[in-house]
Amino acid sequence: MRQLVRIGAMTALALTVSVAARAQAPSGEITLQAYAGIFQDNYVPAVVEPFMKKFPGVKVNYFQGGNSAQMLGNLRAQKSSPQIDVTIQDVSVQKIANDEGLYAELDPAELPNLNDLAPMARVAGKLGPAVTFDHFTVIYAKETVQPPPTGLKDLWDPKNKGLLAFAAAPDIIGLSLTILTNKMEGGDYKQSIDAGVKKLRDLAPLVQTFDPQPDNYTLIINGTARMGVAWNARSQLYSDLSKGKLGVVLPAEGSAFQINTINLTAGSKNPAAAKAFINYAISPEAQKAFTERMFYAPVNAKTQVSPEALARTAAAPENMAKMVAIDWVYVSTVRDRWNDRWRREIIAASR
Repeated sequence: MRQLVRIGAMTALALTVSVAARAQAPSGEITLQAYAGIFQDNYVPAVVEPFMKKFPGVKVNYFQGGNSAQMLGNLRAQKSSPQIDVTIQDVSVQKIANDEGLYAELDPAELPNLNDLAPMARVAGKLGPAVTFDHFTVIYAKETVQPPPTGLKDLWDPKNKGLLAFAAAPDIIGLSLTILTNKMEGGDYKQSIDAGVKKLRDLAPLVQTFDPQPDNYTLIINGTARMGVAWNARSQLYSDLSKGKLGVVLPAEGSAFQINTINLTAGSKNPAAAKAFINYAISPEAQKAFTERMFYAPVNAKTQVSPEALARTAAAPENMAKMVAIDWVYVSTVRDRWNDRWRREIIAASR
């Protein structure tokens, strides 16, 4: 009889714990604002869908926010009544959003995976951490560009006239190109970008488009463009999808390390579910899945990634050795001035 009582008590306790766990589990809907296209095509099956399977009470709506600057505009427009709960965007634009109070602080007591991130993933302190690491590349059409390029200097080849495609500033690829070109010309971007702007003015007449549609990777693969600059993760994936038609080179002059951050909207209508998603997105499980699917370097130090995938990311030692130190927080303070110079001096020179 006592044994039956003990079994009954244990069953009742288990049921109580189960009910309590369900009560504490996040539920409802959240909206994730992030990049469209190939990023969405891979992030949803690698991270969003597994999260919803793990937390069946939560539905994640994926909103295509455009580039990081456009995402910032969306957040500003909704500031009084946010419809977006979580945003993935580059760190230079995140700094502006942080300064404007658009994002909320995150507590490791609520998001334990914050404790396992690489130091450079916490550049924003208590605000949104890094969710991916990436780096700058030169991309080219393997069938028409021979010998293969070795770095940035090859963009100025006269054979590229009308056949270059890449995004101009305010896109971060344009900002990175400014810094790296300026360095190639012997300048320090914190002192002046005059040298870089002058060199990019010379490049402008070779450019087919500063706003590639649907993207510069596709234009190069289908032969519309010959060369461009891009991000490694997408370059690696498009190289595979094109069966090697797209070539990828880490510039001999050095590369820019890029950080995408994941952020909780201040005033989110469902912060519990939003925090659960952010915690999952930076977990070793999610980081491994996305790294091995799309070659973004993991931000969580406990992530175990296959050597083959890691070798194609920014985290590979030989790639890290070529990274140019860039203070993206500083870049956010001069971003508007640089954008203006792109419009007046570089893009105007292409006409």
